[in-house]
Amino acid sequence: MNLSVFARVVSPRRATSVWKNAPHGSGRFCFQSSPLQGEKVTSFQISSAGLRPSHFSAQNIQIASFFHTSPSLQAAPVPLFWIIVKPAQKLFAIILGRSIRNWWKALPPNKRELFKESARRNKWKILLGVSSLGVLFVMFYFTHLEETPITGRARLLVFGKEHFRQLSQMEYDMWMEEFKNKMLPETDARYQVVKSVVGHLSESNKDVPQVSALDWVIHVVDEPGVNAFVLPNGQVFVFTGLLNAVSDIHQLSFILGHEIAHAVLQHAAEKASLVHFLDFLSLIFLTMIWAICPRDSLAVVGQWIQSKLQEFMFDRPYSRTLEAEADKVGLQLAAKACVDVRASSVFWQQMELAEAIQGQPKLPEWLSTHPSHENRAEHLDRLIPEALKIRERCNCPSLSGPDPRLIFKLNMQHLLESSKVQETQNSTEQALSKPKLDFRQTQKVEDMPVTFAVKPTNQ
Repeated sequence: MNLSVFARVVSPRRATSVWKNAPHGSGRFCFQSSPLQGEKVTSFQISSAGLRPSHFSAQNIQIASFFHTSPSLQAAPVPLFWIIVKPAQKLFAIILGRSIRNWWKALPPNKRELFKESARRNKWKILLGVSSLGVLFVMFYFTHLEETPITGRARLLVFGKEHFRQLSQMEYDMWMEEFKNKMLPETDARYQVVKSVVGHLSESNKDVPQVSALDWVIHVVDEPGVNAFVLPNGQVFVFTGLLNAVSDIHQLSFILGHEIAHAVLQHAAEKASLVHFLDFLSLIFLTMIWAICPRDSLAVVGQWIQSKLQEFMFDRPYSRTLEAEADKVGLQLAAKACVDVRASSVFWQQMELAEAIQGQPKLPEWLSTHPSHENRAEHLDRLIPEALKIRERCNCPSLSGPDPRLIFKLNMQHLLESSKVQETQNSTEQALSKPKLDFRQTQKVEDMPVTFAVKPTNQ
């Protein structure tokens, strides 16, 4: 969400100067950041100078659009061959199922009985054939399992890295063509801030092979939407709306760490592999639906139900799992870069507050491809203690000042109190401005007008 509370220019801690420390027990290299001066970021300012909350109210909050990271639209596409073949596969399954249904309807009753009798006699052969098909799918699944970098989670990976490197280059060309007139020059201060953050994150995590293997190229797009994404080939796109939405350099570092984690963990290839595998399985059910349903209209309804079940039982939950994993790894990458990881959960609390102020309906999490802001903040809060230990192992400077989470909480209390005072004042003003009707003279019922047209005074 494009959000600006007390939009002002602040001087963040700069993050380009790094030096290598001695490796800790795990064998990883850790780096520290030193303060840099002069670069500025327009920020969502939550006071961090002291415990006293900044004075702000609902009138100071401006909300323009939804915040989103890593949308499915911007993930690398599946291999081009399967993009072309996928509609043809579904069409073939529909035609096959419909042909089976029409063939069965055209059979005379006696032949139908003969066919049923033959199926009963050969039921074990049929069962063996179906079981063999199931075994093939299981074997395909387990023979294509790989270990996720960093987290060690087992996941299905059908497509190779080179496939996605080539396709991400195609997608990169597409985005560059779309944003060619909106790219900020390298001399722009905002570009320099993003370059510093990404460079510091990559330098601090160069012990991770997947990080050091990529050349991270920065592109800052002059767009008001709050968005950032990283292609599998290391192309980083950041919208200026994101720079206006974050509170400070720490929140920006976490968000970019999250996006880098998607590329490092190869989530685009993993998600495409799952969709590819489920699509093959769904072809069997699609054929059965069109073969069993007596009418095309019922088959269409059945196909829609099957697609929605796949979407809400597999696709969206899996997408939320990948987002949570990217949050976890992104927090670790940020911790090794000596970022104040406590600011990560505050960012999502800000997003939740923004949606509440805008009056957006709070949809159930199961309807979304991303975890809810509330659950995301809680998940990060559970991960922050471990991230702080990583900072310590990397010999990062001690965190000074109050906890950003406490500052945000105090600001929210101040906002609520200010809102209550404002509501009380408004109620008092409305009560005083109500017109007073003089009924001191007694009127007969039949002499009283049917209605009173009372015009309130202008406020």
